[in-house]
Amino acid sequence: MRKGAKRKASQKEEAKPSHESPQKSKKAASRAKRVKATKPDSEPEYFEDERNLEDLWKEAFPVGTEWDQLDSVYQFKWNFSNLEDAFEEGGKLHGKKVYLFGCTEPQLVFFKGDSKVICIPVIVAVVSPFPPSDKIGINSVQREAEEIVPMKQMKMDWVPYIPLENRGSQVDKLHTQIFILRCTQRRAALKHLKLDRVKKYEYCLPYIYQPLKEDELEQSTEVQIIFPSEQKPVFCEFDWELDELEEFTDKLIQEEELSEDQKDAFKEFVKEKVREAKKANREAREARKKAREEMSEETRAAFENMRFYKFYPVQTPDSPDVSNVKVMNS
Repeated sequence: MRKGAKRKASQKEEAKPSHESPQKSKKAASRAKRVKATKPDSEPEYFEDERNLEDLWKEAFPVGTEWDQLDSVYQFKWNFSNLEDAFEEGGKLHGKKVYLFGCTEPQLVFFKGDSKVICIPVIVAVVSPFPPSDKIGINSVQREAEEIVPMKQMKMDWVPYIPLENRGSQVDKLHTQIFILRCTQRRAALKHLKLDRVKKYEYCLPYIYQPLKEDELEQSTEVQIIFPSEQKPVFCEFDWELDELEEFTDKLIQEEELSEDQKDAFKEFVKEKVREAKKANREAREARKKAREEMSEETRAAFENMRFYKFYPVQTPDSPDVSNVKVMNS
């Protein structure tokens, strides 16, 4: 059909009188109005793509953090892109088997005009061909000595970390090089645990055993003393190389920390603690010596090449600046 014929046919159709009822005509007009009243589509929203390792720092359990402070750790949008970059080509962790655990450091920081103490998340990365530890060390000022227990006793273990782009794959088919320390203790079940058990979580850190470390670096001559007293317990530290027991005890009496009638009992208590500490040092020294003698060359090389890296969050507008409160002790 020619174009002109199309136009004429269209004009004829338009010229036809409408036989619709007034009611149908009103409905059509109403529909037309509704179409006209439709607002134009709003501008599409754009979201940043998630980085492949963006949640890595969150997945590593913050060991030693009080349970009632856990939520506050995630109140800010912390950015650990420095940790993510370390796994990229050219980064210090690229291509290596790495074990990660988290911890927190309470510090006074300024953010948006306010200053307050917050729990800063910190990630420790251990480069090692095998898990750097299967034990947890529990220590605090209130405890007489460090308690070392299996990780599983505290419901902790090293588990593979799956990057976001591989979340749909089967774990056993992935050759992951990143492992994180995870805790399966449910917070809802804490109310059913004894207080001492709950408190243990607040004073624990992975116990990293280093049999190649020089003995003198680990041998302490101090003992923590918690002497039970009728009025109040006596808390102090006694160094068997630097302190003279008689003078040490007399000073406590002068400061009214200890009563005169408890002097002999206190001295015997300290002597027993010193004997226990010396025995523990001797046994630890012998254990390291035996471990070194029985160690394979492969294991020795692994211990010698084990490396530790500490990561703090980088500064962003959404989180406090922690650059002035870093504690670079590892």
